[in-house]
Amino acid sequence: MAAILIIDDEASIGNLLSRFIKKEGHDVVYAATLAQGLDHVETGVFDVVFLDVHLPDGNGLESLPLITAAPSSPEVIIITGEGDPDGAELAIKSGAWTYILKPPSLNNILLQLNRALQYRKEKANSKPPVALKRERIIGRSPQLAACLDMVAQVASVDVPVMITGETGTGKDLFARAIHDNSARAGKQFVVVDCASIPETLVGSMLFGHEKGAFTGAQKERAGLILEAHGGTLFLDEIGELPATLQKDFLRVLQEFRFRPLGSNREIKSNFRLIAATNRDLKKMADAGQFRTDLLFRIRTFCIDLPPLRDRSLDIRDLVVHCMNLFCEREGIETKGFSPDFFEMLAAYDWPGNVRELYHTLEQVLTIARFEPTLYPRHLPNDIRTRHARAAVGEKMAIDRKNPKTGDDDTLTFPTIQQVRDQALAKTETQYLHDLMTHTGGDVQKAVRISGLSQSRLYYLMKKYRIARP
Repeated sequence: MAAILIIDDEASIGNLLSRFIKKEGHDVVYAATLAQGLDHVETGVFDVVFLDVHLPDGNGLESLPLITAAPSSPEVIIITGEGDPDGAELAIKSGAWTYILKPPSLNNILLQLNRALQYRKEKANSKPPVALKRERIIGRSPQLAACLDMVAQVASVDVPVMITGETGTGKDLFARAIHDNSARAGKQFVVVDCASIPETLVGSMLFGHEKGAFTGAQKERAGLILEAHGGTLFLDEIGELPATLQKDFLRVLQEFRFRPLGSNREIKSNFRLIAATNRDLKKMADAGQFRTDLLFRIRTFCIDLPPLRDRSLDIRDLVVHCMNLFCEREGIETKGFSPDFFEMLAAYDWPGNVRELYHTLEQVLTIARFEPTLYPRHLPNDIRTRHARAAVGEKMAIDRKNPKTGDDDTLTFPTIQQVRDQALAKTETQYLHDLMTHTGGDVQKAVRISGLSQSRLYYLMKKYRIARP
């Protein structure tokens, strides 16, 4: 017998599922709002949660990480009345078991429920993992924990791994963690930055060369592939690997044999490949810029690292860790932090991710080197001004919804900024309506045309209540 939680505002669906699942011998709790559901998750123990997306008090997908991070770590089955490919992709990436459309087939509900319960039972009976080595990977957010779980899964399996994510998310740290937790940990971890090596030298550096193989080859040189024998070869920014070398490297991955430049003999190298990129290799392959067969080979197992703006719960841990390292390096006392210092950092969207955060903290330490406590005033002006503008905009939006009354002209006649904000809101609303009509609701196409990030587009659509056609 298992404990099941259903979070759905449609009473007909909630009651139908409750009766059906109870007949299967399970305990069922039903919640009609997201707030009620989260209260149950925090205080109870559940094996599976059926979660609706569009709830009266919030979006189920946005709360998915909180649910999966609950003490009982329930499996989550998304059940929704609106088919949304992007939402389905987000659900799976956020840790959902599966994504079911309404009206649900009871046979499918039972099938997915039984599979999720079987998975939990087998996982509970499996050998407990050893402590994961995660040097310099800081944070405790559900999003980061999910990525570390994937590191633990793949470290013991000798297959190629591809790590994706925006610049500055820590792809190199995760590659190192996979190596350090694998059976190859005692061997070489060889890093190749494909973006920084001139195209004319990449082949020589990877495969090595014989003396006289080309102009300037005055002596024999072993390549990095051979150097990684027994260990791990990390190709950072593999999307920059020249097309002329992609075919040769594919053969190396298939046979683990290669021929140095200018040589008539083949050399064998037993290495494990980890590749990383911030580019969309699938789009590159569709455009003929990256070999499809090589892409299939290197992405046997994929880890997609979340941007820092999606794991703001880790900001405090990252700041404290980083600042302590900097202070130790500089030989000065560790710093204290005001609460609003962390609040302002968490409110910023960090386009450069963890790398940008660390550079910012270096600036802060330079400014406040001899001051014991860090305040928002110590942060760079661009972060402070963006925070101030956001706060003012939020206050003005509240004021527009709740207008004051009185005889004072300042209370009845709008300011120039209010007029500008209203004009901007009207323009953005019309633009988004037209954008959705033009693209037929295709979010990826809308992102390309508008120049907005996907998260910003979703934010504006929610802000102005723009529905996809």
